[in-house]
Amino acid sequence: MAHKDDLIAEDIIAYLDAQENKSLLRFITCGSVDDGKSTLIGRLLFESKLLFEDQLAALEADSKKVGTQGGDIDFALLVDGLAAEREQGITIDVAYRFFSTDRRKFIVADTPGHEQYTRNMATGASTAELAVLLVDARHGLLTQTRRHSFIVSMLGVRKLVVAINKMDLVDYSEDVFNQIVADYAEFAKVLEVDNIVCIPVSALKGDNVTEPGQQTPWYTGPTLLEHLETVPVGDRARENPFRMPVQWVNRPNLDFRGFSGQIAAGEIRPGDSVKSLPSGTESTVARVVTYDGDLDMAHAGQSVTVVLNDEIDVSRGDVLVAGNNPCGVADQFQATVLWMSDKPMMPSRPYVMKIGAREATVTPAQLKHKVNVNTLVKEPTKTLGLNEIGVCNISVDRGIAFDPYTESRATGGFVMIDRMTNNTVGLGLINFELRRASNIHWEAMDIDKAARAEAKQQKPVILWFTGLSGAGKSTIANIVEQRLHARGNHTTILDGDNVRHGLNRDLGFTEADRVENIRRVSEVSKLMVDAGLITLSCFISPFRSERKMARERVEDGEFVEVFVDTPIEVAEQRDAKGLYAKARAGEIKNFTGIDSPYEAPEAPEIHLQMNGESAEDAASVVIQWLEERGYIQ
Repeated sequence: MAHKDDLIAEDIIAYLDAQENKSLLRFITCGSVDDGKSTLIGRLLFESKLLFEDQLAALEADSKKVGTQGGDIDFALLVDGLAAEREQGITIDVAYRFFSTDRRKFIVADTPGHEQYTRNMATGASTAELAVLLVDARHGLLTQTRRHSFIVSMLGVRKLVVAINKMDLVDYSEDVFNQIVADYAEFAKVLEVDNIVCIPVSALKGDNVTEPGQQTPWYTGPTLLEHLETVPVGDRARENPFRMPVQWVNRPNLDFRGFSGQIAAGEIRPGDSVKSLPSGTESTVARVVTYDGDLDMAHAGQSVTVVLNDEIDVSRGDVLVAGNNPCGVADQFQATVLWMSDKPMMPSRPYVMKIGAREATVTPAQLKHKVNVNTLVKEPTKTLGLNEIGVCNISVDRGIAFDPYTESRATGGFVMIDRMTNNTVGLGLINFELRRASNIHWEAMDIDKAARAEAKQQKPVILWFTGLSGAGKSTIANIVEQRLHARGNHTTILDGDNVRHGLNRDLGFTEADRVENIRRVSEVSKLMVDAGLITLSCFISPFRSERKMARERVEDGEFVEVFVDTPIEVAEQRDAKGLYAKARAGEIKNFTGIDSPYEAPEAPEIHLQMNGESAEDAASVVIQWLEERGYIQ
């Protein structure tokens, strides 16, 4: 299977040692649809004699059955393993393959070309050192060619091979090759790529893949495999300062306590000074432990357990760093985001951030711009859609250890996860921290929330009334406040319409503006709770994620969700403001219940089912609920 080597028969130990000490190149193939990425990798494996006999037999049989080459060997089938990929003749998921030659070991990721699978391509690029970008000689540069080029550049891939494929379909024309090279060179001027090599190939016929093509005498450069074998493989990670995200606190018994993880950058030795971030506590390394025994030195890429000389507080998600060259700690950053979800990214909507082994809550602010992947021009935008790339400020709910992504992928890259579905929705790169964040501190006050609440003889709380327009939220809340006021309670109402006359007058009714509307009201509601008030907030607030955000702004027990559950037919019959009629006529866009969804609460504290019940009866239910739970006396 692997390349032939006399050492296999003569000295298997020496052979294995030679394999272990070869350099490793991780690379991806990318480009537009049907540019021949899978065929190229299949050709590399085939001509490098890296296939078992049964694999060859299966390939020949599959080529006749589901191949796209009219019965000839279809090399793409070696990496397109999903049934849907074989049926459609496309790549959907990232396929990783390992192979080796006499000179080097390789891990190649075959990535999809279709726009809808760009997120899969970004996943493959995140660990690659080189990208092979395929271009169909018949079509030249396409939108996806530019998109993939920009993404690999953004993700830190600095070596690029432009494989101009299907030269056999343009009669191996040197003019066609030169024109594409010129077009790409013009486009690539703004890319952060150190090295670009262009090679004319025919993945199907084998020209310039592993052997020079007889049909391209005008090309005197290296074959693709030759370039992959000889391109310098920098060990940048080993040259950087020591970084190791802690995956696990390893304590098998009372006499051993170590911190396990994969070294992301640098080297570590017993005696080295280290810090644990974000806490900043310091110690020195006592041992570097592996399954096979202790090491005198470990470097980037190795998984180890570090034992310290001092019993300092280190937890999963912390980062061990070089004591004399630590990374930064901050909670606000500028970041570049590649959005990977059909549902747009909404500024002010919280997401889960996964960076290293740390999880936190991250909230993007208004976007500064998005990047047009065709022209690389920065364009204004309010949201990011699927496969769009933008720059925004982000806020994290705690300090995290980080390096800028340009310095370290491991401590500068993160993913964003939807809090409701747990789907990965975005890929982020930290550009730099926002210095202003370190200049803001909490000012201690002598009179706190508890003192204010005690003076008012009540327990502060947010009563969050949610429901469709016309459901009766404000009507019920008004009656509740009247009764509370008559009892001597201290209250305030935040009404959806009223706040749009002042605080939120700059916001419209798009999904992005609705999210920002609730974010602002959540912060105001929290201030009212701090003042010791019973706050009645009346907002449609159609999205569960934003109601969850409002709940998380305050302590447990200080947020009470009141679902005014009025059927849309009833709400529409009332239509006191004439809004439903305008929405039905198309005069109002993004109207909840008509052309914008309402996500009903799944477990509200108070569920008011308004099927003929009066607003007075509903208010009585709320008052009784508050009495029974001690919010009011």
